[in-house]
Order: sequence, then structure tokens, then C-alpha cells
Amino acid sequence: MADDPPPHYGAWINRQRSLFPELPDQLDPLTAKLEHLIVILDTLGLEAFVAPPSRGRGRPRDDRPAIARSFVAKAVLNLPTTAALIERLHVDRSLRRICGWERRSDVPSEATFSRAFAEFAAQNLLDRVHEQLIRHHLHGHIIGHVARDATEIEAREKPCRHPDDPPPPAAPKRKRGRPRKDEVRPPKPPTRIEQQRTQSLEDMRAALPTQCDVGVKRNSKGFQETWIGYKLHLDTADGMIPVAAILTAASTHDSQVAIPLARTSERRVVWLYDLMDAAYDAQPIIDDCLAAGRVPVIDRNTRRDTGLKAEIAAERARRRLIHMPDPRDLTYNERTNAERANGRLKDELGGCFLRVRGHLKAFCHLMFGVVVLAADSILRLFSPKPRLCPD
Repeated sequence: MADDPPPHYGAWINRQRSLFPELPDQLDPLTAKLEHLIVILDTLGLEAFVAPPSRGRGRPRDDRPAIARSFVAKAVLNLPTTAALIERLHVDRSLRRICGWERRSDVPSEATFSRAFAEFAAQNLLDRVHEQLIRHHLHGHIIGHVARDATEIEAREKPCRHPDDPPPPAAPKRKRGRPRKDEVRPPKPPTRIEQQRTQSLEDMRAALPTQCDVGVKRNSKGFQETWIGYKLHLDTADGMIPVAAILTAASTHDSQVAIPLARTSERRVVWLYDLMDAAYDAQPIIDDCLAAGRVPVIDRNTRRDTGLKAEIAAERARRRLIHMPDPRDLTYNERTNAERANGRLKDELGGCFLRVRGHLKAFCHLMFGVVVLAADSILRLFSPKPRLCPD
């Protein structure tokens, strides 16, 4: 009949979605993580620190800025290995374009990534990027608190034992008890912390042990824990912004890195209060903070002095009785910035996935996470907040 529709009526209309796909699907919409990665890369500005490939004669090297951006993406996406990063680059076109490659064949091999990473570690690239980032965004600001703390970093390498090193010369034995009237005892040699107050920053950092060894600490439950690897020391400002980082051997005591870490931070920012736990309760550290014009807020270390421990407990009980909190305790509560920064670095930014060996490469791997954490915290701190319209 003439009124009957043609047999394929509506078939062309039903094909419109496949012939003309939606524009967002054609342009590869970005996920929230990739959008965050773009903002982080724009904040870091790696191109100013990584030289582009040479255009001279011979086979050109792979694009080092693109590889550097890929390692930043590895930290942001919390990928465990470089192989996982390369696999993600092969299947994710948006990520590949963000890093700087258009085709899959442009992505370098894992060996090329490894050579580029070794170059970044030898050039101390990430520490320079971090220093410039902190100076650029925090210059002219007075920071209230800087929390200082260290965290363990487990490594997959054999701990250094130094079996061939000669033993240190034995000190002459002296008789125990009170010395005689005519006996003159030699003065005790200065400790490392006491020597650091008169040294330059370069000498202090050069004297710190950096080999992989075994570390021991007591956890919050009172039990001892051991690990093989390193120890990362961080100065964290208000807003959970890491302003300085030093990587040492796992057996290095926290107090031995306090003064070098503070001198490193002094070159970048200005702050008022130093917040440290009982491991940093040493008179040279307190004197160094006071000499710099800052107020040290350090948890007391009774060093098994039962009388001092009982006195501190009684003082706190008297304050609770009259409902008078200690202002130093309220200031000390800001030290949680350091603990939360260490937690984010390990849980979200690849701090638990150390797969390289050697101090330089281990520090470079961790610094990728540190610069991402610094950039993310700066963006959260200085991003414009929505303002409510008045009624």
C-alpha cells in the first residue's frame, strides 16, 4: 500500500550515532587523574631543566623532556615499575600525548628509560626542580611551622657491611672512677652533631652515610622493627609542603640530619617554629635553632630518667586539673604535617615501589614523588577558593 513505510525506514537515523560519534569520544576525554597530571606538569616546568634532544649529525637521542614527564606520570598514577609505565603509555593515547609522543612506536624501550633515569640521577635533576619550585612559590612568605621527621625506605639490594674496612684505632683504656689530682684526661672528641655547627652544608652532607644498610626503630606499639634500605628525612611546612629532603643510610640516627636539613631549608624558605619529636632532643640542635632566630618545639626525651619522667607527668596532670593546656603542646600538634606527608609519599606517590639500586637512583626515584607532593600541596594551598555571595 502507498501509506505503508518503506521496509528500511529509520535505518539511516539509527546509524547516525556510529557515523557521527560524539565529540568527547573523538577527542579522548581525560580522566581526573590525567587532568591533575597536566596541572602538575605545568606547575613543575621540567622543560627548563631537561635539555631537548640535539639536532646535530648522527642519530638523535630520544626526547629526554618526554621521558621526564613520563616519570612524573609514573609517580602521579602510582605505577610500581617502569615496565608498567611503558605498557600504560602503549594503551593510553591521552597519557601518551600528555607526555609528548603521538604514536606507540615513538615510546622508547625500557632500556632507554633506564639510561635516561640514570642521567637524571647523576645530574641531581629532581632536587634542582624541587628547590626552584619551593623558591618560586614560597618566596616572600613567612611559614609558621616546619615539621622535621624521617621515614624508612625499603630497598631491594644487599646491605653494605664493609668487611674489608680496617677497624678503628682502639682508644687507650683509662682506669674507672675519680681521676687523680695530677691526672689530666683528654677531652672527649666532638660528636657529629657538634661538628656540624661549624661546618658548611656541603661538608655536612658529604659526611653523612649514604650506603644501603640495616635500620632499626621502635614503633608506636613499643616493638622494634628492622628494614634493609635507606631513611628519607623531610622538612615539611604548613600545608603539607615538603621544602627539603635528604636520603641517608637506614642506620643513621634522625638527630644527625637535623642541622643539615635545617640549613638546606634556610636557603629556600623562612619559618618560625621547628617541630621535632624526642629523637631530636639534643642541645646542639636546640642551640642551632635559637641561633637562627627560630623557636624549637621538641618533645622531651627523658633518656630513662625516671625522676624527670615523673616530673613531666606530674606537670601535665596539674595542667589538666586546672584546664590549662600547654601552648607548646598545641604548637607541637602541627607536627602531623610530616607524618601525613610521609604517608602520602608512600601510599600515593610510589614511595613503596623502590626498584632501583644505589643512593643516587633511590634518591631520584623518591624525589619524583616529593616534587609531585610539593606541587600538589602548593596548588591546594594557593588555589582560589569559591567565595559565597552575600545575602
